[in-house]
Amino acid sequence: MSKLILIIKREFIAKVRNKSFIVMTFLSPLLFVGIAVFVGFLSTMKAELKTIAIHDETGKFVSEFKSDQEFKYVDFSKTDINILKDSIVKESYEGLLVIPKEIAVPNNQAKVEYISNDSPSVMFIEDLQYTINKRLTKDNYVSAGLDTLKIKQAKADIIVNLSKASGESSLKGLNEIKIGIGGAFGYLIMMFIIIYGNMVMRSVIEEKTSRIIEVIISSVKPFQLMMGKIIGTSLAGILQFFIWAILGMTAMFILSSIFGVPMGASSGMQEQALQTAQSSGKLQMYIAELWNLPIATILISFVMFFIGGYFLYSSFYASIGAAVDNETDSQQFLLPIIMPLILGVYIGFFTVMNDPHGTVATVFSMIPLTSPIVMMMRIPFGVPWWQIALSLTILFGTFFGVVWFAAKIYRVGILMYGKKPSWKELLKWLKY
Repeated sequence: MSKLILIIKREFIAKVRNKSFIVMTFLSPLLFVGIAVFVGFLSTMKAELKTIAIHDETGKFVSEFKSDQEFKYVDFSKTDINILKDSIVKESYEGLLVIPKEIAVPNNQAKVEYISNDSPSVMFIEDLQYTINKRLTKDNYVSAGLDTLKIKQAKADIIVNLSKASGESSLKGLNEIKIGIGGAFGYLIMMFIIIYGNMVMRSVIEEKTSRIIEVIISSVKPFQLMMGKIIGTSLAGILQFFIWAILGMTAMFILSSIFGVPMGASSGMQEQALQTAQSSGKLQMYIAELWNLPIATILISFVMFFIGGYFLYSSFYASIGAAVDNETDSQQFLLPIIMPLILGVYIGFFTVMNDPHGTVATVFSMIPLTSPIVMMMRIPFGVPWWQIALSLTILFGTFFGVVWFAAKIYRVGILMYGKKPSWKELLKWLKY
């Protein structure tokens, strides 16, 4: 045990004294906050006004198009269409909408054209189609002798109100907030595993190529060395994350106060949503709902799945580092490790949001390779404690099993030089 503690201490001190570690620890939060401020600043800038020329041969549709901050519609119905096309080529206008006279004939699908040098967005074309179809539908009602006022009055506009079985009112958008909270914790776990798992692998490769490993294993067992690297690197990573959190929040608060710039690309949407919530008197209800989330369970589970997930994947990274002589040779082994992490993210966002207690979400929250991410996304929706306990038991049980296999690869691989390993070679080492 004393040797293991010495290795952990050595790895931790070696990481925190590294110049690149120190620089990135204090520089990364400033870079992230700077990017957030820059994106927030860009989101406050108004889009460039685009002028759309309209050639309406019927004279009925041009008044239906209303100009806004993004598009300005100009009536050029009396101008020759060839002249307008030349203006498009010269980029005097963003585009030209041509509405033929035949479109006003009932049951006639005339060809409406939008002419531009660049391909327009799908949303813009759908808006054009909606505006034209709306006016045509209204004219068809009149042609058929239907009372458009009665048709408008007959349209239903039902709003579904949400409530709980206990009788309390519920709010819309809570699922999105919950998946956002769970997704943030799951994403942190994934990034920590990738960043610091690679750090463990590089550390093993460096010591192996410099032949220092031969001196070290003369005093300690390979298993102790592997576990010391995993734990020591994880402690350095936790320290770095803790510093990032403090510096990041401090820098964000200071920059936001000085420049008055909202953070992130969705700042405009967030501000609008906040105003809507305030105007409808539901802001306090949203805050109350957030406080009703299992905050303690989320934080405790995050720490446990954080540790279990990192230890599990670091065992893979350490064994790969022992098996190869350089990072280039490690690429063939990294894809099977990274794929479960990516799968966990996709399962979380596309399955947990729609059915957090469904079979797919529940099963993948129990599979140890995906459970740290998927379970963290499920917990804000309310997960029975026994499922969390079972998932953690399977996760740490798998970790101990993987460590046993990884140690066998590690024990043989750290003394192998000059030969590129294959999957077949790794299987032989496991049988050794």
